[in-house]
Amino acid sequence: MNLLVTGSGGLIGSEAVRYFSQRGYHVHGIDNDMRSHFFGKDASTKWNVEKLKREIKDYEHFSFDIRDKTVMEQLFKTTRFDLIIHTAAQPSHDWAAKDPFTDFEVNANGTLNALENFRRYSPNGVFIFTSTNKVYGDTPNRLPLIEEEKRWEIDPSHRYRKGIDEIMSIDDSKHSLFGVSKAAADLMVQEYGKYYSLHTGVFRGGCLTGPAHSAAELHGFLAYLVQCINSEKEYTIFGYKGKQVRDNIHAHDLITAFDHFSHNPKNGEVYNMGGSRHSNISMLEAIDKIQDLTGKKANVKYSEKAREGDHQWYITDVSKFKRDFPDWDFTYDIDAILEEMCESVKR
Repeated sequence: MNLLVTGSGGLIGSEAVRYFSQRGYHVHGIDNDMRSHFFGKDASTKWNVEKLKREIKDYEHFSFDIRDKTVMEQLFKTTRFDLIIHTAAQPSHDWAAKDPFTDFEVNANGTLNALENFRRYSPNGVFIFTSTNKVYGDTPNRLPLIEEEKRWEIDPSHRYRKGIDEIMSIDDSKHSLFGVSKAAADLMVQEYGKYYSLHTGVFRGGCLTGPAHSAAELHGFLAYLVQCINSEKEYTIFGYKGKQVRDNIHAHDLITAFDHFSHNPKNGEVYNMGGSRHSNISMLEAIDKIQDLTGKKANVKYSEKAREGDHQWYITDVSKFKRDFPDWDFTYDIDAILEEMCESVKR
């Protein structure tokens, strides 16, 4: 069986390479280290790619750009893929505003390029896309929130008390330019599934995390926070009094969800996927826990201005995925995630 992973040096991509190689897949990975272009050399994925090459038997790596039609078509012409996991992206809503052309070309055009080659050369396979909760824009910020000592929390009588589901509208909101480019790709993956009757799945992620994250200030908040506290580097909290809440899902749990979907795929189905009520934390709560785990004191600066398109409170309702795939469940909660990440930076 052949697997193609785009963005194979990233957090989710590398987790997919390791997981599926252990299950008998011949894994092909694409990663040209654009993350270092987006966020600087400290966020480079090169270290992870080299590690995969050393440790994964028969792993084949390609360093070209997913926007390149010629090389992408050549790859698909020479190999029929049973599974494609598309994680390559420009992932920051802050960065997108600096260069909207590159953001849209990578996220939207790159996805279209992958989809069209999938349709033409591997139509019997499964295509999985890592989308984002930013497709909902700032609509979550209109929810009735209650201020607690160290977090914002939703009114317990609200229909989203378990978390935000796929019914939330993606219209009439400020998405950030990143949210728009990902929404375009999200809709295209759905359309290829429904229009061409192909097996495609869209996973709208909350905060995806784990120790393999090449974190930067503009992307990967939990991993970056762990790095800053451990190295006693200044960390800036942007808005919401530091009480903004995120659910966090470990990369392993997301990949096992992909595995379940690959065995019983749908045509253009959408799932919200995050830590849910099982695994969530506020910024202030995270700082407290990481200080305890590392024994270091956080060097925190506060900015009154929240980031454009940033969510004040976001917890995912994963009920739809669990209904369709009842044998799937979490293996990590927020405490296990932070313990693993803090241990990894001490090494």
